[in-house]
Amino acid sequence: MTNHTKLGKSDLYVNPIGLGANAVGGHNLYPNLNEEQGKEVVRTAIQNGVNLLDTAFIYGPGRSEELTGQVIKELKARDQVVIATKGAHDENNNYKPNNKPEFLKKQVEDSLKRLQTDYIDLYYIHFPDEHTPKDEAVGMLRRLKDEGKIRAIGVSNFSIDQLKEANKDGYVDVLQSEYNLLNREVEKEILPYTAANQITFIPYFPLVSGLLAGKYNKDTTFDDLRKNNPQFQGEQFVRNLDKVEQLRTMADAKQVEVAHLVLAWYLTQPSVDALIPGAKRPEQVVNNLNALDVKLSQAEITEIGQIFS
Repeated sequence: MTNHTKLGKSDLYVNPIGLGANAVGGHNLYPNLNEEQGKEVVRTAIQNGVNLLDTAFIYGPGRSEELTGQVIKELKARDQVVIATKGAHDENNNYKPNNKPEFLKKQVEDSLKRLQTDYIDLYYIHFPDEHTPKDEAVGMLRRLKDEGKIRAIGVSNFSIDQLKEANKDGYVDVLQSEYNLLNREVEKEILPYTAANQITFIPYFPLVSGLLAGKYNKDTTFDDLRKNNPQFQGEQFVRNLDKVEQLRTMADAKQVEVAHLVLAWYLTQPSVDALIPGAKRPEQVVNNLNALDVKLSQAEITEIGQIFS
């Protein structure tokens, strides 16, 4: 059994490599997804000891939760998995974020139905809205926790000030936000705060759509979300590829892939206890688990940080 790690102050223990399920039924995010393949991704994850399954209402919308729930039920695996899902997008208002307590309560109830379960292990407020006091929003999740409908409380994409307000009563267990070697903004204030307050930080976008996995060269072209991302354009793209090549030398010496090295590096950072790399194909799920075998010395951790300083 993998060494499981505890999420924040909760009683949830997870394999540090989880599954980001936005390509499972996330038809609004990726064109031409095959739902059967998506279900096979979840199945493969559970069968290989991945127990943190990270989904959200907005993936689909609703479809990722439904497919994930179907597989858990089919495998009779409810007690083996930690289901994380998120809500806040108001479908009656162009999917704008809504953190009002009553709205979040309804989002949780709807997610429970789609997932075919009577409790959610980790429930996140997916995005902050502009008006709701964050401690009031979290207060509703606290009540749902007391009722047994959720087991742990998360927030996602919150600024440091929003996070502090949300955690006024110490109820926040997990923060999920963007963090990768090309975007290290959270190292300034957020990671020190989460580390000091026993909050687990879970990064999303850890491999920057494959850029940090060493999959591309300067002739690669993109026709999806990446074509508008400056990290994939012109000089910046070439500079990023050069940094990735420096990682490749270290990865080759350890006989691992660049992606495994990068994922292992995140797990050495303060309060980063778990990762949720996405997968479109079952074999990617199994491959991501190799990151757990990578051991980095302090000198290597520093060197990787400096390459991307």
